[in-house]
Amino acid sequence: MEPSVEQSPHHAYPGHWEADVVLRDGGTARIRPITTDDAERLVSFYEQVSDESKYYRFFAPYPRLSAKDVHRFTHHDYVDRVGLAVTVGGEFIATVRYDRIDATGRPASAPADEAEVAFLVQDAHQGRGVASTLLEHIAAVARERGIRRFAAEVLPANNKMIKVFRDAGYTQQRSFEDGSVHLTLDLEPTAESLAVQRAREQRAEARSVQRLLAPGSVAVIGAGRNPGGVGRTVLRNLLGAGFTGRTYAVNSALDADQDTIDGVPAHRSLGEIGEPVDLAVVAVPAERVPEAVADCGEHGVQGLVVLSAGYAEWGAEGRERQRELVRQARSYGMRIIGPNAFGIINNSEAVRLNASLAPERPASGRIGLFTQSGAIGIALLSGLYRRGAGLSTFISAGNRADISGNDFLQYWYEDPDTDVALLYLESLGNPRKFTRLARRTAAVKPVVVVKGARHSGSTPPGHAVPISRIPDATVSALMRQAGVIRVDTVTEMVDAGLLLADQPLPAGGRVAILGNSESLGLLTYDACLAEGLRPRPPRDLTTAATPQDFRDALAEALADEGCDAVIVTAIPWVGEDGEAEQGDGEVLATALHAAAAAGPAKPVAVVHVEIGGLAEALAAATSTVAQQRPAQAQPSGPAPGRTPATTAPPATTASPVTPAPPVTPAPPVTPAPAGDTDAAPEAAESGGARAVGRIPAYPAAERAVRALSEAVKYAQWRRQAAVPGKVPEFLDDTIDEPGAAARIDAALGEDPDPRGRPLSPDEARELLACYGIAVRPTLPAPDAETAVAAAGRLGYPVALKTTAPHLRHRADLGGVRLDLATESAVRRAYGELTELLGKPAELRPVVQAMAPRGVDTVVRATIDPAAGAVLSFGLAGAPSELLGDTAHRLVPATDRDAAELIRSIRAAPVLFGWRGSAPVDTAALEELLLRVSLLVDDHPEVVAVALEPVVVATQGLTVLGASVRLSPPPARTDLGPRRLSNY
Repeated sequence: MEPSVEQSPHHAYPGHWEADVVLRDGGTARIRPITTDDAERLVSFYEQVSDESKYYRFFAPYPRLSAKDVHRFTHHDYVDRVGLAVTVGGEFIATVRYDRIDATGRPASAPADEAEVAFLVQDAHQGRGVASTLLEHIAAVARERGIRRFAAEVLPANNKMIKVFRDAGYTQQRSFEDGSVHLTLDLEPTAESLAVQRAREQRAEARSVQRLLAPGSVAVIGAGRNPGGVGRTVLRNLLGAGFTGRTYAVNSALDADQDTIDGVPAHRSLGEIGEPVDLAVVAVPAERVPEAVADCGEHGVQGLVVLSAGYAEWGAEGRERQRELVRQARSYGMRIIGPNAFGIINNSEAVRLNASLAPERPASGRIGLFTQSGAIGIALLSGLYRRGAGLSTFISAGNRADISGNDFLQYWYEDPDTDVALLYLESLGNPRKFTRLARRTAAVKPVVVVKGARHSGSTPPGHAVPISRIPDATVSALMRQAGVIRVDTVTEMVDAGLLLADQPLPAGGRVAILGNSESLGLLTYDACLAEGLRPRPPRDLTTAATPQDFRDALAEALADEGCDAVIVTAIPWVGEDGEAEQGDGEVLATALHAAAAAGPAKPVAVVHVEIGGLAEALAAATSTVAQQRPAQAQPSGPAPGRTPATTAPPATTASPVTPAPPVTPAPPVTPAPAGDTDAAPEAAESGGARAVGRIPAYPAAERAVRALSEAVKYAQWRRQAAVPGKVPEFLDDTIDEPGAAARIDAALGEDPDPRGRPLSPDEARELLACYGIAVRPTLPAPDAETAVAAAGRLGYPVALKTTAPHLRHRADLGGVRLDLATESAVRRAYGELTELLGKPAELRPVVQAMAPRGVDTVVRATIDPAAGAVLSFGLAGAPSELLGDTAHRLVPATDRDAAELIRSIRAAPVLFGWRGSAPVDTAALEELLLRVSLLVDDHPEVVAVALEPVVVATQGLTVLGASVRLSPPPARTDLGPRRLSNY
């Protein structure tokens, strides 16, 4: 909302302070600066505040605002006096104001860095987290304007406001003076304040999703009078699923005598319903959607599923229509799935919601599925159905203009009905947030992702996302750092999801293979080796094996302490009359279920060839198996993330919870995650039996092995994530952060070019030295005599190399001469270079002292607008570049990240004594990576660093070349106050 001309003559309206936010109850609101045009809204707002709340605000009865008050509270300079309002439906529901003060408490201007702050929230909206959200935003505004502390006077009886300040996580001081509590808050963000902010964000966004997935009532807007059409289809699917809430049909063109559609009460508008409606499914043409949204907003609808097409996928006009849709819905406090959505499904027996175009509600299960594509959603639902898999929730978000995969990660993180999260994503609207949320969720349950539209320039229509400069391989590496299981196809996603949802995590990569086909066993063995697993020689049960033979062999393999997982291979067997045995699949499935239930908690997968009924029978966790368990047997551990029905769901936390170790079954406790290395022994001690669900079956060995390989890597990541890495504290003593900041400020100047600038070699060397990174100096050599003189100053032997951009780091083109030990050698090399490659002015030759022999490597750090700061490592040279053999980690990197970074490239053996060579000093290399990471993390103005080459010797390393680029710091929305993505 732009101010009138008489607003502050000195400071323009700060539009970047406007933000849409999700409140504690899942509803949305808008925060914006108060302007001179808000006088009537302010008066109306104040009239709806109770006398008690007014008393708490002004410390005295204050029934109404005077004209002077209204003028003071609506006129701000946006520097020393700032007011923010929270609006819903365009009307104020809360305000906050700060006034800069000096040490005596009087009004002041900069450089005074303290301000008095006061809040007022309408009674009807108290308890929704409005004040805590406002505090985050007004604190960010104050920091931007040079204010470092807030002072507040609060009456002792105003417990709600005291709690808002106390729980914010800021460093604070409290005292009791003159009958009021005096609070002083240091506004510098702390680890605690950030944790509090993210915990509140998780609860609010999860609640906003829950309101959509578990409504008490649903209205289908656009349900046709005649059979057919999108709206009528959704209505039919709602009824067919047995939705437990109230269902209504809305159609503005209903005949006067028509009051039902498919037996459901039908109305011309929401206002005619006369009862609250929680969720509206909008299935009308795009030009009629604004009218429907307004009707929903005015009658208290909490959320929308917009199936209508004709938005951003149709071009510029559609994009503007989509922005207006989100703007309108959020103004009423509603969130949107869509537009152009396929719908949502919640299989909870308490809800049974199918508000989608899927004709059949899939079976109930432990998998949560999110997709941005309706077509892919249909394919996934069909594939899961054929494989006997069940879903907890399904969401097809279409253009995902508002609610995205990030919101559902927030929901699934603590959802007791979901053990595995599957996401098909075509774009990442907020990649930094996605990585953060995925890391936290992956610490308690697997997250499997297929990324469509992976190539540059192929972002799907309708998806507004930041442009990324990093290749897809880098994105994949960063996802894996966060614990995400990144697969290439939706088939692989289903394969992995089936295994992870119903089988425990493996303790390692040792795989037993058994079956009645030697050839199929060998194929499985080869596939295991190709995926980096450690298979044992296949056990051939011969084609005469019976289901009992399979059961005995599987039980033996599961009991073997040298085995972490079992793959069973099976082909049809033939009876004495030459005919295939009937009922093969069901009998074999029963035998495998029984063996798995009686054995330690290890994953089992089946590879079968044309055995009728086997996959379906394995997909059913039969009651017969449960009855065959020993009476004293108890489950030793659940599938990944599984919470038993007898166990309360984990409490919401601000960070991943390290699971408790397994215990002997007794009263209900939170069990260890499957795959814990101690789980199997304790299962044996408790009687050897475990709960067993579906056993996944695969038609090809490679698919089963790939799914198992992903489970092994994920289990290893989860064990490591339980004890996160750290940034070594000893680095703090060798880093001059203020000195680096001063050099950066001097290099950028008072009015920096937004495009940034590269540092000169000397500037780069000085900046890097502030972080303990020594770059071996070079001396210019514009002619042969100068080169000889430079070699004498540096000391022989020396290197002569060109620094022209087209020849830099290209030893293969002959632009480098090494081990020059004499003056004559320098002159000869200089002559060869200039004769072969060009004039000295074009080559820009330099002389550098030789470094100890070692392995040439490259260390880089870049700021990507989509992914954030990325640290990269690889070996120097054309082969590594051609093969893309570079590893990546997000900044800030920990000691574990640095160690994994150098070990994750394919050429890593070169660093560790390959073919009899001496291992190099990887500890020094890890320290260098950490120093570069700290530099980029501490100073966001450093947008690119390249150290090339870095020669790593058996002892120590040498940085021979360095380049640094500076730029004004990019916006970091992931570190600011909570806000929804812009539309």
